[in-house]
Amino acid sequence: MKRTLLGLAAATLAGLAVTVPATAASASAGGDYGPDTCLEGYVWREARPADHVCVTPGVRDRTRAENASAAAKWVSGAFGPHTCATGYVWREAFSGDDVCVTPAVRTQVRSDNTRAADRKVSARLWINRYTVPPTDNGDGTSTTTSTDDIPRIKLSGDHYNFGQVKLYIRLNTGRTLWQGTVNATAHSGFAGGSFGKKTGVFDCAAAGRPSNGYAQAYDVISGRWSPRVPLRVGCAVL
Repeated sequence: MKRTLLGLAAATLAGLAVTVPATAASASAGGDYGPDTCLEGYVWREARPADHVCVTPGVRDRTRAENASAAAKWVSGAFGPHTCATGYVWREAFSGDDVCVTPAVRTQVRSDNTRAADRKVSARLWINRYTVPPTDNGDGTSTTTSTDDIPRIKLSGDHYNFGQVKLYIRLNTGRTLWQGTVNATAHSGFAGGSFGKKTGVFDCAAAGRPSNGYAQAYDVISGRWSPRVPLRVGCAVL
């Protein structure tokens, strides 16, 4: 999603009438808007200024219209002056949200709140480890070396945009030991774009050996970096 000019907007894994300027209202993946940056295709709902639940642009437009017409659906009744007219219920996008909407809209709002974290570029990154199996020579024998049982580092992540992610393993001195790219795609059980990338870099973690480097990922579409994941690299292999 590219940044768009939205004008003045009336003020919601994954969690929600004042006006806010267009620059604050644009939470597209075309830029880094902090930890609440939305995945490509989503924008902040803005049921109020601090509402950063990521929804489709159509839902945000509807939310603005609901805010603008809120007074027309209030009547004095059992719940005070903001009792909803017959056929409407409070939206409840956030605690105290008494804008009146249809029951179907409130159901969707609750669903959007539940899925809020899954629609953000939180750029999670973690380390898996793997070993290289012996090579089958095709004649009943196999080729093996002294390094085959030493674990290597595999970088895995989710909550990225679908598309290119750049990966780095760096020493604490700042020197890049390894770098690569991967396309984040959809995988069952993982939110947003996810990936797993074998690096071939030896995992040198051991008791009494503090980390001397870190892994980090860069979501190209949004410009967001993952947190640094500490690791131990650079061990001698005989």
